[in-house]
Amino acid sequence: MSAETYRKLSDLPETMAVFPLSGAMLFPRWSLPLNIFEPRYLNMIDDAMRGHRVIGMVQTMGGDRSRPTLAHVGCAGRITSYSETSDGRYLISLTGICRFSTETEMDVSTPYRQLTPYWDPFEADLTPPKTGELILSREKLTDSLKRYSKVNAMEVDWDAVKNAPLETLIHALSAGCPFGVLEKQALLEADTISHRAETLMALLDMDVPGDDSSTVQ
Repeated sequence: MSAETYRKLSDLPETMAVFPLSGAMLFPRWSLPLNIFEPRYLNMIDDAMRGHRVIGMVQTMGGDRSRPTLAHVGCAGRITSYSETSDGRYLISLTGICRFSTETEMDVSTPYRQLTPYWDPFEADLTPPKTGELILSREKLTDSLKRYSKVNAMEVDWDAVKNAPLETLIHALSAGCPFGVLEKQALLEADTISHRAETLMALLDMDVPGDDSSTVQ
């Protein structure tokens, strides 16, 4: 089963390994490259490749360093690209499928953490936005990004900003801009792609001197 063929909640796994990693954002229909080198996570990838090839990406929110507190919402992805380096690292790509609630963690003997994901609130993630569903001015977003990138000395591929599908652009900026953990979590938890776009615009404008009119809802 490819990442594109998860059409209903029953297609999703009942249990899943999770990779706690703050700042590494995964969204539905968005690809995330990862460099895996820690032994417990090499073990996790080995097990995932033998099974459904799905793992959950979750930000951490403080707590004990050896077992940090998981954010309440993460995003599951299927391993769609895999290679092994000469020094034993795994280079993988995850393609995002659906968000999940992390409230039910399992008591396991594996070196990596696992949980029983609660998918129900995020069923809409399995369906791509319809044409016209996302109402966003690319020009307005580009203007905000120009101001933000200047303030943060951030390099931007403006051709991609001009030509990328809007959902792809929103996810690329949400994942790539140097927002904090809480800001990125707000972007992930936005209930619709339109709400995520509004949150992204607010975050871009908040970091521009002289513009304090926008807040994250």
